[in-house]
Amino acid sequence: MSTPVQKLFDLTGRTALVTGGSRGLGLQIAEALGEAGAKILLTSRKAADLEHAAAALQDKGIDARWVAADASEPAGVQKVVEDALQRLGHVDILVNNAGATWGAPAEDHPLEAWDKVMNLNVRSVFMMSQAIGKACMIPRRYGRIVNVASIAGLSGSSKMQFLAYGTSKGAVVNFTRTLAGEWGRHGITVNALAPGFFPSKMTRGTLEAVGADKLAAMSPLGRIGDDDDLKGAALLFASAAGKHITGQILAVDGGVSAVHGE
Repeated sequence: MSTPVQKLFDLTGRTALVTGGSRGLGLQIAEALGEAGAKILLTSRKAADLEHAAAALQDKGIDARWVAADASEPAGVQKVVEDALQRLGHVDILVNNAGATWGAPAEDHPLEAWDKVMNLNVRSVFMMSQAIGKACMIPRRYGRIVNVASIAGLSGSSKMQFLAYGTSKGAVVNFTRTLAGEWGRHGITVNALAPGFFPSKMTRGTLEAVGADKLAAMSPLGRIGDDDDLKGAALLFASAAGKHITGQILAVDGGVSAVHGE
């Protein structure tokens, strides 16, 4: 007998760890998972931001808590994993959202900026996935990993100066596909969201430089993302509704990647 569709999206009894969860897309995803019934653990570097974000989720009736750590460092990842196991028991859903960007011409791109972007956008995704996978997903033969890539990882650009960012998100795309191939036998799905332009601290500079209206005009839908546009896609990947989906990259960009080469 088939399962009622509402039940497929129900996360009651599930637990979720969201990196970069104190604001922006991470907080939007955390809210979606929490409203679907999951217990939420947010992590990022700044305790004050996390405390504010967790309080906002709690005001919505979501079971949310937080731990501050640097996900680009092994010690930070270990701290998060230990805290997650202690406070949640295990992690069913891992959302790798923490990220950084840097705008500079390729010929002048600082090495330290390259390393910062790569360490947070790629290295941390590997370390967090490996640690959570070994600690609880593989032993329990269940897991949902949702990586936040970007349409910047789907093609290059002659206009946007985001060499490190685009390279890192391209790496996340293939990391997602490769890990999905390895860990499918453990009952773990691995998928990625590839957002287009959403208002956030990370995109503020681009939105101001290019203009939100101009960016919206690039989309067949004539708009940029809002505070709800990642929720449904994230819930699909995180829930039983997506149990037969793995290794996939879903662009949530108003159609930009479908009609533009860059």
